[in-house]
Formats: sequence, C-alpha cells, structure tokens
Amino acid sequence: MTLLGRRHFGRDLLAIAGGAVVAPAIARAQGFPSKQLRLLVGFAAGGGGDIVARVLAQELTKSTGQSVIVDNKPGAGGNMATREMLRSPPDGHTILLANVGMLAVNLYAMKDVGYDPQADIAPVCLAVDFSNVLVVHPSVPAKSFAEYLALAKRPEGIDYGSSGIGGAGHLAGELLKSRSGARLNHVPFRGGGPAMNDLVAGHVPSLIASAPTATGFMREGRIRALAMTGPKRSPFDPDVPTIAESGFPGYAATNWYTIVVSSKVPPALIATLNALFNKALAAPDVRAAYGAQGMETLGGTAAEAAAHIARETAIWKKVIADAGIRME
Repeated sequence: MTLLGRRHFGRDLLAIAGGAVVAPAIARAQGFPSKQLRLLVGFAAGGGGDIVARVLAQELTKSTGQSVIVDNKPGAGGNMATREMLRSPPDGHTILLANVGMLAVNLYAMKDVGYDPQADIAPVCLAVDFSNVLVVHPSVPAKSFAEYLALAKRPEGIDYGSSGIGGAGHLAGELLKSRSGARLNHVPFRGGGPAMNDLVAGHVPSLIASAPTATGFMREGRIRALAMTGPKRSPFDPDVPTIAESGFPGYAATNWYTIVVSSKVPPALIATLNALFNKALAAPDVRAAYGAQGMETLGGTAAEAAAHIARETAIWKKVIADAGIRME
C-alpha cells in the first residue's frame, strides 16, 4: 500500500512510450504474443480491479494486435484467480492483476492460500495506486480527523466499516489503531458497495473506503470525509488532508495493483510483458481513464515492483500478527 512516490510514472516512462525501450525487449521474444492474452482478475466485475484490467485490456488489444480478455475469477480474497494463473501454461499469455491482499496479506491471514507469493509469482510491473478515505455519516459530530480520534478514544470507541476482513480498508484501520491507540471497532462487509450503502443509511457511523467509491457521495453531502490514508493528498479530493499530515507522519495505506505472472515464465517473456504493459500504461487514454477514477498510474521495472511488494509484505505481516487478523 505504500506508494512508490519517488518514481513518478511520466518522468521515467515517456521513453518507453516512444519505443526506445520496447524494441529490445520484444526482440528477445519474437512473435509474442502469438495468441489471445488472458488477464485474470480476482474479484467480480464492476470493482476497482476490474476497471483497471478492462482499461489495460483495451489498450493492449490495440498495441499488440491480439485480443485481450478480462477473466474475472472472484473468490477467497483473490486466491482463486491466482491459483488459476499458476495452473495455466507458463507461456506469458496468462497474466494476473494482483492486489495487496493476494501478494502481501493472504499468506499471513489465511490458513492455506495454495501458493507462495515469493516463490510462485514473478512481478512484471506496478499498475496503479489509489488512496482510501475515512468517511463518516453526517450524524457523527466529528468535523475533523482529530475530533474523530477523540470519539474513538472513549471507552466504547467507534465502529468503522470496511469492504471485508483483510481488505485494504480493514488493514488501514488496524494500522491507524496501532499508531493512535484509538478504539476502532471493525465492522466487515461483503464488499465496498454494501459497506457504503450502510454508511449512507446511518447503520454504521464511519467507513474506510476507496476514494473512487466514496467521492460521489462526499460531493453530494451524504457523507463527510475526514482524512485520506495515502502518503499524499489525492488529486481526486485535494481538499481532504492525509492521516500522515494530521499527526501521524509516515502513515500510509493505499490500494495498489501489480501485473504478475507465474515464476515459471521465461525471463525474456517477462521483459517483453514489462515493455508492453509500460507502453500501455503510458498511453494518454489509459492515464486519463485512471485519473478520472482517482488512480495514479505507476509502471516501472519488475525489480521495482518486487521491492514494493517486499516492503508492503513486511508492513502488513506485522499488522496482521499484532491485530490477530484471520480470514476464512
């Protein structure tokens, strides 16, 4: 979830978009892709991951001349899609759009995920990153993040909802709980949509939701935003302060998606996929589509993606252990 903010996509990858880096990688794997590409998504159609995948699939279809299908395989926190990828031939034509849960959380929060993220999965490149936002129902008296924490430090604390146990919102809440000492009582829902519906209806006082999910309701005045969980303010909602700037420097908990394949895929094909995806991520239409959803486009090298996953894994492994998070 901690954004690779030091490497801004536009500065590093314009050369790739122009083809300076693409050609050598493609030359190492002549004729790839030779058939339809399958981009697996571990969650149902219509969610954040699905949006990311479909934008990329459309651009890749144009740039490669091969059709790219988005294959939704929801279940077990993304593990169903991961296992499907690992069962597929390691020829580079089956790709997974993985999130923080699949790469840095599930292994430590579930009894048996059926794969080892470090041994079985090879990163291709980072895709996008976007913040969560702490929002409250208008009936909650807190008008600022500081006032919210004051409520949460009462003996009874305060309830906060999320899209589910072990999800980005839950992890962000547990990290805040450990940093602040507040009594934040987690209320898990089956997805961000149901959680937001209950917040708007007043059935839960607060919620940590993805910024794209919350922004429309915020602008309608149906909920009130108190703080962003990212390391910097979201371009989608620049007036909402971050938790980091509100007394908790270094706090960061965001949603991120990474392109990965089986570790059995040959390195030359991974290099080619990296070039193809970086070129797609550099496309103006792709960046505009993600920007409209409050997402920051990333890209970069496979090594940078691996380093990001390693840092995130260290952070969330500890949070999961300290909070005793267990997922079915």
